[in-house]
Amino acid sequence: MNQTLPGVFVEPQDAALEDAAPLGRRFARGELSLFWRTFFLLALLLLGSILAWLQTLRAFEFEPRAVQTARQIASQVNLSRAALINADAIARLSLLKTMAQEEGLHIIPRESADRFSTLDDDGSARDIGRELRQRLGADTVVAKQVNDVNGLWISFEMDGDPYWFLTDLERFNPAGGKTWVIWLMVAAGLSLMGAALIARLINRPLKALSSAASRVREGDFNASRLDESVHTSEIREVNIGFNRMAQRLAKLDQDRALMLAGISHDLRTPLARLRLEAELSVADLDARAHMAADIAQLDAIIDKFLDYARPDRAQLVPVSLQDIVESCTYPFQDQADARIALQIEPDLWVLADDVELGRVISNLLENARKYGKSANDGIAMIEVSAVARDKWVYIKVRDHGPGVPPDQIANLTKPFYRGEAARTEAKGAGLGLAIVEKTMRRMGGAFAVHNSNMGGLSAHIKLKRAPQL
Repeated sequence: MNQTLPGVFVEPQDAALEDAAPLGRRFARGELSLFWRTFFLLALLLLGSILAWLQTLRAFEFEPRAVQTARQIASQVNLSRAALINADAIARLSLLKTMAQEEGLHIIPRESADRFSTLDDDGSARDIGRELRQRLGADTVVAKQVNDVNGLWISFEMDGDPYWFLTDLERFNPAGGKTWVIWLMVAAGLSLMGAALIARLINRPLKALSSAASRVREGDFNASRLDESVHTSEIREVNIGFNRMAQRLAKLDQDRALMLAGISHDLRTPLARLRLEAELSVADLDARAHMAADIAQLDAIIDKFLDYARPDRAQLVPVSLQDIVESCTYPFQDQADARIALQIEPDLWVLADDVELGRVISNLLENARKYGKSANDGIAMIEVSAVARDKWVYIKVRDHGPGVPPDQIANLTKPFYRGEAARTEAKGAGLGLAIVEKTMRRMGGAFAVHNSNMGGLSAHIKLKRAPQL
């Protein structure tokens, strides 16, 4: 998000300057890592398997057990009724007492004012109730509570009078009470743990490969070696191929640096001779000045090539931003076509290579001086500002020139790219902003350019803030 500090800094909206989005936001956008995608798919598969297993168990185990339970209960009701009918009054009382004490079965007269709740909590309870009504009569009431007393209540008639048959509901729970719920929770928990472990095992070599690829991208070829002794053949082949590729890239990088160093050495010697011969042999002062300027430009282009080919590593130390900027702006004080205004917070220290950071600031100032001149007086008005935010320092170098067409902004940091004529009047290698961007990556920062809302081009630098020494 762009944030504005009045008159100081506008942070560019650039992917390199944004922090990583949290997991919840990435999940909402469907942007999950391989670990989370694998974990969720495995978890979905395992939970679906558990639910399918429970449904199968219900069809082949719970329903037959519910029918068997209902038959046992119906048999107890019928046997109890037959025993009480055939017993005399004294034996009936003894029988009722024995049934209550020994078996937990109670026979209670049913009153018309009794309040009850039917047993229809789930499919198994409904199956038991349906089977009991088939065996004991359609008018049979199967309840789980009567007059606020919990239990398995079954209505029946004996000698024309209504009674309740009461027993413990848990004794005939076909699902085993809470046992299945606990088992299901344990199984689900173990399944999720197993899914996480499997996802981690699958993701580990890919994460190592991603980390190594990131290091290679930053130019750290030596620290990107992968394990070539892993047991998985496919991963082992990928690691071997990646290591060979990193070695090849390291060799190419070394060859490139050596080649450019050789070119620089071999070209500068004849350039120096050409300059000397031009000054001694050309009588025309104007022609001599043009020849010297061309030779100086060739020498500057060689410097640009060497800067761009510099190795992608830098030793970062705390440096004073104020000192670096002032040393870079000093050579421009005597130039009639540039005016520089500084607005830098005091005591700003950044983690950087002082020489590299000086090259960056000088490149941006020179770019603004060449291409940011006003059409009215031909003078480049340059503003350099810096501000600290949390752990970062943001630097802006802005000119008041014609700016750049929006469709060319993304190409400005590409090597050898040249924009429209308004910003390419001066001769050069087209490497200035490309060198800035590459140098900022070496120092762990970020770089972006965009047209300012008030006119001209703004270059933005982001560097890690260092504690004040």
